Amino acid sequence: VLGLSPDESKASYRVAKYLQEHGFKIVPIYPKEETILGEKVYRSLLEIPFEIDMVDIFRKPDALNAVADACIQRGDVKVFWAQKEIVNNEAAKKAKDAGMKVVQNMCTMVEHRAL
Repeated sequence: VLGLSPDESKASYRVAKYLQEHGFKIVPIYPKEETILGEKVYRSLLEIPFEIDMVDIFRKPDALNAVADACIQRGDVKVFWAQKEIVNNEAAKKAKDAGMKVVQNMCTMVEHRAL
């Protein structure tokens, strides 16, 4: 979860907690803190030493190009998911062209609940 805030009132925290409670392994990416929701916090995608299936993004749209570049550099990200109200078509195209599934402007928690 890129942009996972330690603030319980933030959407990123609520969504990550929900996903964690439903059996998903979450990996917080945040510039501060050592742990969030009991998980080790990494400063960037490139620091994570194991495979990543999906990057769930809580960042401003203008940050998504750099996120797409990091996902491409890693080479193991399967899904590039930009949360509600986060859209960057240029970044989405980059990710899609690199073989990732791309979702924009949708909430992972809402979609999981709908299933």
